[in-house]
Amino acid sequence: MKIYRAVFSPIQVNTYIISGNGKECVIIDCGCYGGAEELKLEEMLSARDLKPVKLLDTHCHLDHVFGNRFMLERYGLRPWFHEGDRYNYQNSPRHSLMFGLSMEPPPDPEGYLFDRQVISVAGMTLQVIAVPGHSPGGIAFYSEADGVVFTGDALFAGSIGRSDLPGGDHEQLIENIRERLFALPPETVIYPGHGPDTTIREEVENNPFFNQT
Repeated sequence: MKIYRAVFSPIQVNTYIISGNGKECVIIDCGCYGGAEELKLEEMLSARDLKPVKLLDTHCHLDHVFGNRFMLERYGLRPWFHEGDRYNYQNSPRHSLMFGLSMEPPPDPEGYLFDRQVISVAGMTLQVIAVPGHSPGGIAFYSEADGVVFTGDALFAGSIGRSDLPGGDHEQLIENIRERLFALPPETVIYPGHGPDTTIREEVENNPFFNQT
């Protein structure tokens, strides 16, 4: 798997472009905000001769879906996400105003994903792992073959997602990280929705939310 990352919007969200051995690719959490960032994403794809064939959202807070309309208009792709985040998705334009930002209503999804679903696309296999708590429909995408997991805003390097937004649940998030993400092989590389990469081993051993003295 080849992984490319761009950091978009004033909220600094990680957007990932992932591909197997061919020219097709998957976009995870398209957060490009405005024309300049849309152009940057387009140029990243063009420079690598990549064609997006699927758009995935780990969850639907506004910063992770800013670019979904662009993906439909430019590449004909509608997003896939967990049905539990329909409220956040439908209300993302209203929520954006709370951050002093604006966005057009996002396009309807192509469909909904479910826990343990296996996605085979662009020469890759991704497993959906439900990790609600930061948002009701929070999911991660795990590639066993490549030893990587895209955790969205559930788990960060040295931190976890906030749970004070609509539908958030701190105890649920802690439980799901322990039971679902920390069950992955320790060497698994974590690609989070914000901030730098880390590993499952690093977070199990040193994340302060799980190693309180």
